[in-house]
Amino acid sequence: MLSVARRLVRDEEDARDAVQEAFLSAFRSVGRFEGGSRLATGLHRIVVNCCLMRIRTRQRHPEEPIEDLLPKFQEDGHQVDHPSEDWSEPVDVLLQRREVCALVRQSIDRLPETYRTALVLRDIEELSTEEAAGLLGVTENALKIRLHRARQALRTLLDPHLRGSAA
Repeated sequence: MLSVARRLVRDEEDARDAVQEAFLSAFRSVGRFEGGSRLATGLHRIVVNCCLMRIRTRQRHPEEPIEDLLPKFQEDGHQVDHPSEDWSEPVDVLLQRREVCALVRQSIDRLPETYRTALVLRDIEELSTEEAAGLLGVTENALKIRLHRARQALRTLLDPHLRGSAA
């Protein structure tokens, strides 16, 4: 649960506080638990909710607008500047390397909060679109748009580091 909180709030103290809040919330409502799902599933959802509440209530810090991270396109649909090229190795091989994992984490951290949260819930926590949209209080379509834009921005951030080295 702590690793889930760390991925969402990106601050160790906030993550620990969110997990503590989640345990307190679960303890207070244990009498209403009907056993319709696994306890771990319920706790996971409570942690995510506590993290989202913490994100919503903490003071906003200046974020880099997502538009600056998205690829730019010409009228004819071709990408401006540097069209995406194949990366030098398959993504699964790259992700096994520690440096690339750190780079991916840093790049995810650079995404604006609403996009980062959508990406973490769907691609890392592997929640369904319906579950993630419900937790974020948005429509499934809005979540899909955020997720698509987050993935595009992440690609833009990673591309200079991972593009083919045949130059």
